[in-house]
Amino acid sequence: MRLSTKGRYAVMAMVDLACHSNGSPISLADIAERQEISLSYLEQLFGKLRRAGQVRSVRGPGGGYLLAFPAAETRICDIVLAVDEPICATRCTPGSPLGCRGNNGRCLTHDLWEELGNQIYLFLSSVSVEDVVERRLLGTSQLFVPDTPTRLADADDLRTGNGKNRADPGETADISLTS
Repeated sequence: MRLSTKGRYAVMAMVDLACHSNGSPISLADIAERQEISLSYLEQLFGKLRRAGQVRSVRGPGGGYLLAFPAAETRICDIVLAVDEPICATRCTPGSPLGCRGNNGRCLTHDLWEELGNQIYLFLSSVSVEDVVERRLLGTSQLFVPDTPTRLADADDLRTGNGKNRADPGETADISLTS
């Protein structure tokens, strides 16, 4: 599954809004500049976010946008779905009994990919904008790959030759995966 720029940029913009608003409206031009997103693209996304009830617009001088709900109550999945980004890992049409194969049957791995989409939805529904702002997600997956440092300090030790080359299973991961 690949999240398109619609979903990613909408989440980035909403997190930016949460970080910078302090109760005052924020202009899309400011968000566009800080996040390096096209203003016209943001206008399209915020039209969808407004119609979905995720943001409120304020007109006039000093106008802009505010989160419609507190950041702690704004779920990432709601933002993604508001901009018409399906959370789906199959090639099949969501909700259709027909499969993706030429004979309308389901492929052998359909259930695997469908469950992955469900897990992604469950994860995104458990994360709030506030969680992202406060950086509460770093290390929560406890991802462990053998011979891969799970802390940035361990990566430095490996590079300099000081220290171990495996993470202590009791340590938490502090690596941020970005695209």
